Amino acid sequence: MSWKVTLPCTRAEAEALQVEDIALADLDPLPVLMTSERVPDDAEQWQLDAYFEEAPGAATIDALKSLVPSSTDAQPVIEEIVEEDWVTISQEGLEPVHAGRFYVHTESNKGDVPEGAHPIRIEASRAFGTGTHETTSGCLIALDALKRRGARFDNLLDLGTGTGLLAFAALHLWPRAHATASDIDPASIEVTRENAGINGVAIGGGAGELALAVASGMQHPLLTQSAPYDLIIANILAGPLVELAPSVADALAEGGTLLVAGLLDRHVDMVARAYRAQGLRLAQRIPRGDWPTLRFVKRTRYGPARTRRLSRGSGEAPGFGSW
Repeated sequence: MSWKVTLPCTRAEAEALQVEDIALADLDPLPVLMTSERVPDDAEQWQLDAYFEEAPGAATIDALKSLVPSSTDAQPVIEEIVEEDWVTISQEGLEPVHAGRFYVHTESNKGDVPEGAHPIRIEASRAFGTGTHETTSGCLIALDALKRRGARFDNLLDLGTGTGLLAFAALHLWPRAHATASDIDPASIEVTRENAGINGVAIGGGAGELALAVASGMQHPLLTQSAPYDLIIANILAGPLVELAPSVADALAEGGTLLVAGLLDRHVDMVARAYRAQGLRLAQRIPRGDWPTLRFVKRTRYGPARTRRLSRGSGEAPGFGSW
């Protein structure tokens, strides 16, 4: 049994939502937050649905309202949901995603895999990255395009991996590469490990295997020892992308490729400036609604003192912090 609270909000509020917001810090477990349009193409007519394991009290409702200030005077809609959990609810209405050569699906919506497509099963879970969002599908399209142009990568990093989807896709395209997936959230690494088992991806430090690390940005021995990377994928947010620009650029090999997503159109110039300052050029912009994917290439005249790979280790590494 669970509970659902619905509040009106704006698109801007929806995009800014963070379940780790201090307003919800005293709630255990944290609610699951989902947003959607109430009126198509109306930025002022969105809604927030919050799912709780127990009936929310007045203080909880007030904390939820503080996340979407436009709902201050609104009457919340509170529903009891019997014999359903948030994973089931979040999957209702989800359609499989066909992006590039990849076909991302859940156990229940697989249907017929398109001819020539590579299926990846990713269930809705505690981590971001089921393929349905433009940021994730944009990265899948970018990876597919790189392969079609004949790109080859031997050492890659999925920074902020979420569910592991993009790392799995990259390993499918370059199956002999060394691959690392990291995330600041330990739950994401647990989910990635589970999804790796479902999709037949080996966990470890060898060629064709995926090494995992709970890491704050690039600050982890496994990430620094495995550098330089010839491909880095970072589907995170505009703020961390800018903050991490020096360390990400330093970990990228000369001539290497960086794919970034998680930013809105209005953030492109800011993110591009941050990476240009580190010797990367913007080679491609892939539009996906309001959420573009950017491809950067590191200029070969930069980075004479590059990090050298020391050891792949066991493929597992503890420790985490904040961006």
